[in-house]
Amino acid sequence: MRFRLLALVAAGALIAPVVGSRREPASPDPRVMLWAWERPVDLLDLPSGVGVAFLAQTITVSEAAHVAAPRRQPLRVDPSTYLVAVTRVEAPAGVPERRDAIAAMAADIASTRKLPRVSAVQIDFDARASQRPMYRQLLHDVRAALPPGTPLSMTALASWCLDDHWLDDLPVDEVVPMLFRMGPTQDMHRSEFETHAAAPACRGAVGLSLDEPAGIFVRRGKRLYLFNPGPWTPATVRAASEEVRR
Repeated sequence: MRFRLLALVAAGALIAPVVGSRREPASPDPRVMLWAWERPVDLLDLPSGVGVAFLAQTITVSEAAHVAAPRRQPLRVDPSTYLVAVTRVEAPAGVPERRDAIAAMAADIASTRKLPRVSAVQIDFDARASQRPMYRQLLHDVRAALPPGTPLSMTALASWCLDDHWLDDLPVDEVVPMLFRMGPTQDMHRSEFETHAAAPACRGAVGLSLDEPAGIFVRRGKRLYLFNPGPWTPATVRAASEEVRR
């Protein structure tokens, strides 16, 4: 518990205090979300309707334990910016089976809601078929640990939205299919998203990369999450905000 609280304070210090020019309340439903990963990021004075989903911590999981490593790079945002705290879960060596171990990991994820000005929580993970029961329980435990009304989001492989139904009963408010960096299957999966209806849970948002062609089918009527392989600058922020208007 002591380690978790110290980690939370350390991560919080990286995003506060920040003084920007706008002081109005954060938009409750931004159309564009910029992913801010583990590097120094300056996103002051964003256009209206643009929020930030920042990596708050990375959790590495084994069958015996999990380790939560908080963000170590500074993030500068305006006080009015809508913030989503993202936890990346890495589980290369197996998953815990004990309920108390999963609940402890869920508590670490839910604790990111306490970071300054955070409005929502997102979980980013890959899951083999054998790991799905653990992730299902983890999502239920995170939901139970969050304050009522807190939006809970998750990322998803494109195949989860097209080839099976394991997302259908998960306790999340948003699923973000990742339609970039998919290698040889990218054109096929994008074509399936364009010509077939994705699973209902996957129809409200989409994840793209700023350096890859998007296509109107993945933008119209959806919240757009954008990954940038380079730094966020005024020019790349403008390019991101223009994506939703094309």
